[in-house]
Amino acid sequence: MKLASNKQTLDLRDSEAAARLQALVRSASIEATPRQILAAEHLPELLPEGTCVYVPFLPKGQFSDTLAACTRLLEVGMQPIPHVPARMAESRGQLRDWLAELEENHVDRLLLIAGDSDAAAGPFPDTLAVLESGLLAQFRFHGIGVAAHPDGHPMADRATLTQALGIKREYARTTATRLWVVTQFTFDADVVIDWLQSLGNILEEVPVYIGIAGPTRMKTLIAYAAQCGVGASARAMLRRPGSARLLRAWTPDAMVRALVRYCLDNPDTLLRGIHLFPFGGLRQSAQWIQEHSGSFEDQRGQFHESSVQ
Repeated sequence: MKLASNKQTLDLRDSEAAARLQALVRSASIEATPRQILAAEHLPELLPEGTCVYVPFLPKGQFSDTLAACTRLLEVGMQPIPHVPARMAESRGQLRDWLAELEENHVDRLLLIAGDSDAAAGPFPDTLAVLESGLLAQFRFHGIGVAAHPDGHPMADRATLTQALGIKREYARTTATRLWVVTQFTFDADVVIDWLQSLGNILEEVPVYIGIAGPTRMKTLIAYAAQCGVGASARAMLRRPGSARLLRAWTPDAMVRALVRYCLDNPDTLLRGIHLFPFGGLRQSAQWIQEHSGSFEDQRGQFHESSVQ
């Protein structure tokens, strides 16, 4: 009798895990460059309507490319979330113009980041400087995302990064801004879980979306990791038994399953979803989403609204 009860508990647990995994993948957001977005002729066939697509502002890119990509996403029923890099704004006026053009073109949310440039092109060395400028409060964006780095950051220690998140949370509270956090990609669920646990009450109820690399070749992934300063979890992964097998390919399956287990064990977690970095190509990551989230038709219309509080 006791064995039957244990089996029922395990079956229920498996069922909950499967449902939670599908929910996480179904609401996944994805990153795509302006070039990928503008070149994809059949974007609605790749991603469900309403998918949140983050549009990076690359170091040698132009804001006009970002805007064109956002417009294209809106035309096909996607939710664009452009990166707004503080260090790339050459002046307060230029940043104001960027925000105004986004608003005029019905882009109603954005991801505020420091940017990949080593030096600031203008008066904003980081995202806190943008918040302090008061510029964002002049516009009516539906929500603002900010970045976090569970795997560390080459230019700041964890205490500094955590303090900055606390300041951003306070900014959101005092300005009634809808805020969410999306992280840099990592390879190791333990790194993510340790980081989530370390936050304590800093973020209060702000939702967190975990960055994960989409399916790709390991060689490609390691190259991106070096470029983005994601070093610790990459080194840990390569030290594990079976690394030789993993060197052939990477898929996010194991990491997502580990995050699902964490969510089930910690129902009050701030973890609300995943964000895919399609280093292996947009089509390959889109296919992974379709394969792990139920039927494609079931996904239509599921906007990533929970990304804002």
